[in-house]
Amino acid sequence: MTDSLIEFPCNFPIKIIGYNSTTFLQNITDITLRHFPNFEQDNISQKPSQGDNYLAITVTVYALNKEMLDNFYRELTQHPEVKMVL
Repeated sequence: MTDSLIEFPCNFPIKIIGYNSTTFLQNITDITLRHFPNFEQDNISQKPSQGDNYLAITVTVYALNKEMLDNFYRELTQHPEVKMVL
């Protein structure tokens, strides 16, 4: 039995929701590049909330294994500007 239902390697989208600050997008990009050095800016999209208070960022990363995703998720959820990671 495998630990994951996801077959690796794979492209994996992750949505990060946080405060719509001047630094949020750059901070998320920096974290993403730390975990996925080959990440390309084309694989990021963003959408502000209706009131423009929050920003939803979706990054699609190429994950080689579950550990890569777990470490990425862990750092994202510890960032003070991040409210939710899906």
